[in-house]
Amino acid sequence: MDTFTFYNPVKLIFGKDQTEQLKEEVPKYGKKVLMVYGGGSIKKNGLYDQITGLLKEIDAEVFELSGVEPNPRLTTAEKGIEIAKKENIDFILAVGGGSVIDCTKLIAAGAKYDGAAWDLVTKKAFASEALPFGTVLTLAATGSEMNAGSVITNEETQEKYGWGSPATFPQFSILDPQNTFTVPKDQTIYGMVDMMSHLFEQYYHNVSNTPVQDRLIESVLRTVIETAPKLVNDLENYELRETILYSGTLALNGMLQMGYRGDWASHNIEHAVSAVYDIPHAGGLAILFPNWMKHNLEVNEARFAQMAVRVFDVDPEGKSDREIGEEGIQRLREFWTEIGAPSTLADYDINDEKVDLMADKAMVNGEFGNFKKLNKDDVVKILTASL
Repeated sequence: MDTFTFYNPVKLIFGKDQTEQLKEEVPKYGKKVLMVYGGGSIKKNGLYDQITGLLKEIDAEVFELSGVEPNPRLTTAEKGIEIAKKENIDFILAVGGGSVIDCTKLIAAGAKYDGAAWDLVTKKAFASEALPFGTVLTLAATGSEMNAGSVITNEETQEKYGWGSPATFPQFSILDPQNTFTVPKDQTIYGMVDMMSHLFEQYYHNVSNTPVQDRLIESVLRTVIETAPKLVNDLENYELRETILYSGTLALNGMLQMGYRGDWASHNIEHAVSAVYDIPHAGGLAILFPNWMKHNLEVNEARFAQMAVRVFDVDPEGKSDREIGEEGIQRLREFWTEIGAPSTLADYDINDEKVDLMADKAMVNGEFGNFKKLNKDDVVKILTASL
């Protein structure tokens, strides 16, 4: 393992009926609250009324920003920053999934920054402070509820980047599995693909002596694989939703990545794809990740074989590490297809017309990836294999 310092200050409030805890948590930060949410599903399922009712009970003055996109846009965050500055907002409450939380992180940091918010995303400036914010999670997927990271799309320039700082951890996150009951099947599937992708990104690294981390990641992956087929056919099953909700948080709250740095190249490539085509992030990952695996199998065939045996129960008898690894990758593809995830870019009507453009966008900061550094030729090959 490499040396490491672990820091995560998020207060995680998990379980049935825990949304009520807003009455205890929000008053710690002030009276003026900016509530950020997405396309309005929280109004249909009653969560909006519940939360606004709770905020009313504590005499909060509530301002709203709705319409956060699935790939949250810079322009939407800028609207929130304008409200926060104009109204002297004390606290921001993100109600939704990872996109809403990611947008909220930029609003929180941008409200304390005098320059353009995009400077923070492109790392021309560092977010040294932010307004305090909390989350009420409605979708198990990104883990944004318990980390400091955020991904923002600039639709004008067709750029999409990840960023973050120690100032952009939520003060608290409330996770009630009941709030995920109405997530439709396709979004539920995307969420599970997303959390599995986070686990794979962390699994593929070149640091030695990580048996504890390996086993933790493998166990969460096996749990998601066992739970996913049941959940897609029983969307309001509390125990299944509870298991997946916790899995998504654990997959990206930093606990599984102590002592090394994962790869994250597949995420970088997907950001380029969805910056150009605005497809669902996890849909892109479902398509790209197995092809990244095939492209990089030779880097460490033993590690791919280990994953195949421990997670996908591949029988290693009489097979080389390469053969075992290939079978594991194929089982991953079959599993994602089985639960309803896309397998080719053609599923989103994407052809080879803009492969070069997407590759250029992925390469904007030079070669990338911690398992193996990818150049433009590598990216083109992975994208082409994904068509």
